Amino acid sequence: MKRVFSLLEKTWLGSPILFTWQKSSGNYLAATGNCVAMDWDKDGDILAVIAEKSSCIYLWDANTNKTSQLDSGIRDQMSFLLWAKVGSFLAVGTIKGNLLIYNHQTSRKIPVLGKHTKRITCGCWSTENLLALGGEDKIITVSNQEGDTIRQTSVRSEPSHMQFATIKTSDQSAATENTISAVIGKKTLCIFNINDPDCPIDLEFQQRYGSIVCYSWFGDGYIMIGFSRGIFVAISTYFQEIGHEVFQTRNHKDNLTSIAVSQTLNKAATCGDNCIKIHDLAELKDMYAIVNLDDENKGLGTLSWTDDGQLLALSTQRGSLHIFLTKLPILGAACSTRIAYLTSLLEVTVANLVEGETPITVSVDVEPNFIAVGLYHLAVGMNNRAWFYVLGENGVKKLKDVEYLGTVASICLHSDYASALFEGKVQLHLIESEISNAQEERETRLFPAVDDKCRILCHALTGDFLIYGTDTGVIQYFYIEDWQYVNDYRHPVGVKKIFPDPNGTKLIFIDEKSDGFVYCPVNDATYEIPDFSPTIKGVLWENWPMDKGVFIAYDDDKVYTYVFHKDTIQGSKVILAGSTKVPFSHKPLLLYNGELTCQTESGKINSIFLSTHGFLHSLKDKSPNELRQMLAQTLMLKRFSDAWDICKILNDHAAWNDLAKACLHHMEVEFAIRVYRAIGNVGIVMSLEEIKGIEDYNLLAGHLAMFMNDFNLAQDLYLASSCPVAALEMRRDLQHWDSALQLAKRLAPEQIPFISKEYAIQLEFTGDYVNALGHYEKGITGENTEHDEVCLAGVAQMSIRMGDIRRGVNQALKHPSRVLKRDCGAILENMKQFSEAAQLYEKGQYYDKAASVYIRCKNWAKVGELLPHVSSPKIHLQYAKAKEADGRYKEAVLAYENAKQWNSVIRIYLDHLNNPEKAVSIVRETQSLDGAKMVARFFLQLGDYGSAIQFLVMSKCNNEAFTLAQQHNKMEIYADIIGSEDTTNEDYQSIALYFEGEKRHFQAGKFFLLCGQYSRALKHFLKCPSSEDNMAIEMAIETVGQAKDELLTSQLIDHLMGESDGLPKDAKYLFRLYMALKQYREAARTAIIIAREEQSAGNYRNAHDVLFSMYAELKSQKIKIPSEMATNLMILHSYILVKIHVKNGDHMKGARMLIRVANNISKFPSHIVPILTSTVIECHRAGLKNSAFSFAAMLMRPEYRNKIDAKYKKKIEAMVR
Repeated sequence: MKRVFSLLEKTWLGSPILFTWQKSSGNYLAATGNCVAMDWDKDGDILAVIAEKSSCIYLWDANTNKTSQLDSGIRDQMSFLLWAKVGSFLAVGTIKGNLLIYNHQTSRKIPVLGKHTKRITCGCWSTENLLALGGEDKIITVSNQEGDTIRQTSVRSEPSHMQFATIKTSDQSAATENTISAVIGKKTLCIFNINDPDCPIDLEFQQRYGSIVCYSWFGDGYIMIGFSRGIFVAISTYFQEIGHEVFQTRNHKDNLTSIAVSQTLNKAATCGDNCIKIHDLAELKDMYAIVNLDDENKGLGTLSWTDDGQLLALSTQRGSLHIFLTKLPILGAACSTRIAYLTSLLEVTVANLVEGETPITVSVDVEPNFIAVGLYHLAVGMNNRAWFYVLGENGVKKLKDVEYLGTVASICLHSDYASALFEGKVQLHLIESEISNAQEERETRLFPAVDDKCRILCHALTGDFLIYGTDTGVIQYFYIEDWQYVNDYRHPVGVKKIFPDPNGTKLIFIDEKSDGFVYCPVNDATYEIPDFSPTIKGVLWENWPMDKGVFIAYDDDKVYTYVFHKDTIQGSKVILAGSTKVPFSHKPLLLYNGELTCQTESGKINSIFLSTHGFLHSLKDKSPNELRQMLAQTLMLKRFSDAWDICKILNDHAAWNDLAKACLHHMEVEFAIRVYRAIGNVGIVMSLEEIKGIEDYNLLAGHLAMFMNDFNLAQDLYLASSCPVAALEMRRDLQHWDSALQLAKRLAPEQIPFISKEYAIQLEFTGDYVNALGHYEKGITGENTEHDEVCLAGVAQMSIRMGDIRRGVNQALKHPSRVLKRDCGAILENMKQFSEAAQLYEKGQYYDKAASVYIRCKNWAKVGELLPHVSSPKIHLQYAKAKEADGRYKEAVLAYENAKQWNSVIRIYLDHLNNPEKAVSIVRETQSLDGAKMVARFFLQLGDYGSAIQFLVMSKCNNEAFTLAQQHNKMEIYADIIGSEDTTNEDYQSIALYFEGEKRHFQAGKFFLLCGQYSRALKHFLKCPSSEDNMAIEMAIETVGQAKDELLTSQLIDHLMGESDGLPKDAKYLFRLYMALKQYREAARTAIIIAREEQSAGNYRNAHDVLFSMYAELKSQKIKIPSEMATNLMILHSYILVKIHVKNGDHMKGARMLIRVANNISKFPSHIVPILTSTVIECHRAGLKNSAFSFAAMLMRPEYRNKIDAKYKKKIEAMVR
């Protein structure tokens, strides 16, 4: 709120002042100190004034500045004057209650005498031209424009401040002004309906509020009331809540003198206590501004707004008048990052916030209608004049003023030139003209040319071009450097506004249908802007150099962010990125990196951050969902570096993938490679590395579209590129054979056979045999053998499937492939065409299949021919059964053998071929249980029970075998057979019990031993007759050894010692017993005794073996070996080694061994002489003469002499002599 000017009391000699604003325009303020009343008509053209002593009405015309007088024709003094809201009617009331209605249009005067009986003090017109009047006679009348009274009502006290208003009743909204409100006796607010004036609503207020000073209707049926004690109240008149105070505050401490409401500004002002307070009607609690007037000590008077709300006037008690500016015209302009905007009616500020320059304020000479800023200049102006200023480093200098040929609508500046739009023309001229002849024609130019019948509606200047749009839809580019047109674009309807980007390479225009388009003059292409609101006021391009293609469109409420994507795989397009709400009456001036600088009504600037650029603020502490939304924003705006940062925080595979796809979509191959590397997608990185150098835009876009699975788009792009064959390759790789064939016809006819073959394979797979056959036939080249073979195979199979069997079979027989014959055979077999199927199988050497099909059609002869080649047992079996049924058993047997059906082979050998030997040998070979049973049955019939038992046991029929053995007394055979088999204890026990019953103790003992019943076994072994004694004792020892039972052991030892029968048994049995019981020390003692006996009997080898086996056992059990045993073993061992050494001719070793034996000759009593003789001879041979002599002398003893062998006797005697 700025005070614009003040009129002090000395202007009208200090009497209380009356003032009124000119209606609609507010260009004039009428103020007076000594007249009764004054009022402007509805258009603000005529001011009517009545003075105290005069019967004339003064009319002043604002357009001609002339005053005229109108005679009222009424003799008494006038007290009231009011123009109608709608027509040109003027109502004038007098102090005696008379009324004059004057129609200014027709100059007709209607005097109405005696309308009231006393002075008319107040009144109001309605929009239906009804006139309500109130006077000192406490009556309110309602008259029409002719002066006829329609309604009349009396009130309790004198009325004042009458107003017409509309109250909504509960059932419907009223369109007409149906209500009159008036203050009655300064205390009550009376509201009554003109259709029912006898039922008024009287609203009374609290005593402490004081008297009602003034009131005003606002909004949807609300009334604002100011009270003398500074209270300020808003009440509702809605039917249900009439009189309810919706707001109440003590706005002023001591008193309140006036309130005023501006509907256009949506503000209310109150004054009192030396200050004005302004509230926002939308939220009365919010104080919009406070203006203090400290110099006004006598108190304040009345407040009044202009219709547009721009100015607020205040009169004071001491007679001064103050005018305040409540809102500035929002005038501003920008060039690059510099902005200029109106900060006061006569002050412009130039700022460059982006580059951090200090703002410069420029005082201007006039209140401007338009403003423009360039790189170095500022222009302001009104009507047809513009003033130019130079923005130097040292300050601002006024340059010049220019008069144009018409009222200027707008002006544009850049570095050197300015262009002004007026009355459908544009004038381009130098700002600072340093004229030299060469440049004279380049100093100024008027557009359009004289012969061009069009009006220019908009224009813009960039560094290189003047661009303008016309009502005929032409957009012209004029190149300033060459001073000529370089480009034009024709649009179907007129172009209303244009907005070039900072370089002039792209342009947005809005046409007369309020549609928006992006136009690229480089390729003369236009792109419609989607969801473009018809209320859009203007467009700003992003000035941040990195964000090419971002722009905003704005209306009063919102800013819409758009992005022009120039290079995408789908071509260029515009997308809507989002919208941002704009605070009330903010006009955008500049957009820089998502920050929108706006100008406000109060002449200040304010920055808003676009909601689409949320990612520019801190990413810390953001939830994953918020980060994902930000990622979507960055991808829309092509801010890939920011997107990379967000993905790093999210660390989510899906987010990285979205970024990578967006890079592919925008053909940012290098960045896409970087992203795919980060997520480790090797395959696509390699693919992108291969294509990144491609310069052909369409080919590159085609590859990228294919990577994104948009194959139709990829095909269109490939076909538009320099390598259309890529489309065919892609379709082939995708197995889209239909499309591939279409493309091959155009691009590579030589590929058709190969594609046809692939297509045929696919069709065959899906069961479309008719078309598959056609494509196989098309696929035959006649040159490529391998390929043709596949096609011919296909033709053969399809022909068979289609029912053309002869053709198919012939084709298959001719074809070299075995597999084809098998496949065709299988198809034919399914079609029940057995003979052809078999023929193909046979030809293809699939003998098993051929034979099986021949069997199905009962062609046994063919089966027989094929049998040698057949490996399948099943077929052999089928053939064998058939031959058996025919009684041809030899062939059947062979077939059964091939089928490994041994039971059948055995059966035929036994039943039909009478060859039991063969049957038996097969049973033995194959161990067949069923076969063994059959053979057993055969032997039973023959009465060969032994064999029958043998085969019954083989077939695991032990019970039958046992019964048979019992019946036919063949238990020994059964027992023998059972003993060699894996048999259960029960079987052994049953045999043992049988032998026990037969008193055959040895056998009974043997089987009791086998089934683990050791005591019974021992009992039977000890009962055996002496003929079986040796075997029985051996078995008894084994039994005790296994039983490890002391009782049984002592029983056996008693038996061996002869305790029971008085006949001691051989000591070797005792030795074996000790060995079996692992009682090695006792065994060793026994062994020495046995060895001694054997030695005495001359059985040296036996003695040696007993000792050696005992020695080995003791050694293995780590038991100390008795010295006697060791010595005896050594001597016996030496005796045995003699023969070996002598045989080998080693006489020395032989002699030494014999000396050792001879020294212990007493241990060899039965062979003394032979051993000594050999010793003498060997010593002699070895040259051991001393030993030879001593042993020869021993031989000469009388007891030995006669026993010497005659052969050696003489020699030995000679030796001794």
